[in-house]
Amino acid sequence: MNNRIIARLDIKKNWLIKGVQLEGWRKIGDPSYYAEKYYKQGADELIYMDVVASLYQRNNLKEIVAEVAEKVFIPITVGGGIDGIKSASMLMKSGADKVAINTAATKNPNIIRELSDYYGSQAVVISIEAKKSGDSWIAMTENGRNHSGYDVLQWAEKCKDLGAGEIFVTSIDADGRKKGIDKDLINKLNSCIDIPLIYSGGFGNIEHIKDSLDTGLHSVCLGSVLHYEDLTINSIKESLSNSQYNIRSK
Repeated sequence: MNNRIIARLDIKKNWLIKGVQLEGWRKIGDPSYYAEKYYKQGADELIYMDVVASLYQRNNLKEIVAEVAEKVFIPITVGGGIDGIKSASMLMKSGADKVAINTAATKNPNIIRELSDYYGSQAVVISIEAKKSGDSWIAMTENGRNHSGYDVLQWAEKCKDLGAGEIFVTSIDADGRKKGIDKDLINKLNSCIDIPLIYSGGFGNIEHIKDSLDTGLHSVCLGSVLHYEDLTINSIKESLSNSQYNIRSK
């Protein structure tokens, strides 16, 4: 299986933003511009996350996704505030290929089965915001604000059993710091689920990306390191290809 290089775009209102440990958001720019930029660089997929959607109980990305889908021809995953087939359908009709759910699923796990039965498991991504607690991780909701009551590993297994096609985990502790990944979290998740795992959090250089892929990780999801141009997707793919990693060509 080819490893995927995914660009992550966190959105607040109509701005691409980025924080550290899911806090202290800074405006980066126009999300459509950056989506097209990463597509042209060779991104395999895009993940859009409306960071205030659950707080306001709505997803604000319909227009942004529709605009991007006309210019970008790679899979687009959209998350934030999705609480069932109605809200998922709105985004799918706008151009999303997959939906990512977190908060609503922790409150009503049956949503995972409903969406999986309706769209197929390949379109259902479970977003998990993982916060380290001793030797384990807590699954957080509302963009890291609240405790879901679930252990991350147990929750990931439950989501897989309910029909999720992928797990998208963000290390809150590493997010935006660019100081390295939570390799232990990746290894533990890889050992307990047999569906594709996407990891986000802590990437600051090419060695961090190689470290993550060496665990057997399927996909890396990058935010800060791309937005601030520490790396480009072109340079990442070239370096990984030269090091014999199984990367999709542009």
